[in-house]
Amino acid sequence: MKKLLFFLPLLLSTNLFAQEHAWVYLKDKPSEATYIASPLTMLSQRALDRRTKQGISLDNKDVPIEASYYNQIKSATGITVLGKSKWLNAIHVIGQINDINNLNTSFTFIDRIDFANRSLNAKGTVNFKKQKQVLNNHKSKFQSGKPTYNYGDATNQIEMLGGDFLHENGYTGAGIHIAVIDAGFPNVNTLGAFSGLRKNNQILGGYDFVNRSTNFYTGNSHGTHVLSDIAAYKENDFIGTAPDASFYLFRTEDAASETPLEETLWVEAAERSDSLGVDIINTSLGYTTFDNSNYNYSYSDMNGETTFITRGAEIGSSRGMLLVTSAGNSGNSPWKYISAPADANSVFTVGAVNSVETIASFSSYGPTADGRVKPDVLGQGQNVYIVNYISGSNALSNGTSFSSPVMTGVIACFWQAFPNKTNMEIMDIVRKSADRYSNPTDQYGYGVPDFEAAFNVTLSADEFELDGFSIFPNPAGDNLTINIANSNIQDYRILIYNILGKEVLKFHNTQTNVINVSSLNGGIYLLSLSNGNSKKVIKLIKR
Repeated sequence: MKKLLFFLPLLLSTNLFAQEHAWVYLKDKPSEATYIASPLTMLSQRALDRRTKQGISLDNKDVPIEASYYNQIKSATGITVLGKSKWLNAIHVIGQINDINNLNTSFTFIDRIDFANRSLNAKGTVNFKKQKQVLNNHKSKFQSGKPTYNYGDATNQIEMLGGDFLHENGYTGAGIHIAVIDAGFPNVNTLGAFSGLRKNNQILGGYDFVNRSTNFYTGNSHGTHVLSDIAAYKENDFIGTAPDASFYLFRTEDAASETPLEETLWVEAAERSDSLGVDIINTSLGYTTFDNSNYNYSYSDMNGETTFITRGAEIGSSRGMLLVTSAGNSGNSPWKYISAPADANSVFTVGAVNSVETIASFSSYGPTADGRVKPDVLGQGQNVYIVNYISGSNALSNGTSFSSPVMTGVIACFWQAFPNKTNMEIMDIVRKSADRYSNPTDQYGYGVPDFEAAFNVTLSADEFELDGFSIFPNPAGDNLTINIANSNIQDYRILIYNILGKEVLKFHNTQTNVINVSSLNGGIYLLSLSNGNSKKVIKLIKR
């Protein structure tokens, strides 16, 4: 019996190698009107709320693949269905070349078929290959209230970005939902570093797309290490960049192989994330080569519109999610460039620096093949700390695999501070705060962002000037004096919000210019004074 278990994988591998991967694209979605009329059959209320907040309408891409089409292809001779994407209206199949080509003549609802081996496609047909980037510095395929925190070993990687400023002002990722799409999450359900997540129900769910299993605490340890940089909490020893965020954990990467299917599984996970109302996706994976070299990508394919995963990522961003991904670890290799989906225009691509903000030599280069600046920004990815998935102790590692989640967590905290910003606005603000924004380079991109500066600039930009209005003292004690020098202001309202955006005090046309704020706890608040269509927002500090 043991002998059979040794030989069976070899036989399966030989059989699959003789088959080809292909994407079957469908012409339409006959049930579109029915689904669009009933949005909750496609998306959760949280997902719909995210769309509403960002002014994004439902469209054809939100509609599931037509079930009858899927079932007919699944039943076709010689065809095995491995995955599907509603966003791209495509079904991922494997089979003999003739059997796959026969689908075109058998079914009128097929628009086109793209083989992963582009030499098998008709001239001019778009197709996808993959070369998986080494996204750890060693040879692997992954990219790799007002509290005062003692970050322990994580101090430098957090303070470099100004994440400590956001934390100290109460922004720790609370209310932000993050999906981590990776290669596995072993021991996240047992390690002490994640006990807070488990106790506070911050792990909202997950799925193993590789095995089609609800047990996502399996697979390669890479995902556990990535998650630790965002979510781990070991008091006075190690703290992630967004310890109060909530998480979905999705496994799409099979560490034992390199096949085009992993791109499709990633898109499936991104679609699941969208439907659940996820705000941010972290992807510490990248693709440029496969086990079968016929599927390999070239640099010219890193143009933001060729690979399956990149096109899926673009659609994910158009749904209002903010996608953060590793640039890649090929800076020292002949390839040298970023990988997919890091080439996507609307994805936030993160390269790596060391502890003193010098570029890590392994950090992949831009620009994209069509000349756009990539990476977008940089975080610490050389000698960066993670939590080891076996021992639970802190360990040094290298790779853009880890600069990406470090950045993801700080972005989550920043978006918590400015929840009404769109995903595109958040990315633009962060880019502009980076130290090389005015002079980006191929490997540095726009450089290392400063989230404290971004916070202050954004807060100021969100203030609408109302002439003749001021408050003092600020910081305030029990009483606050409102000075309204403009005699034209006859009807006004004052609202005070806490850092979570909850209204805590309200005053309307007070008879005195002194208001009592003694009921407020010490901390940072936003005070809004409005008069008709004009208003001013001021940061109020309560002692």
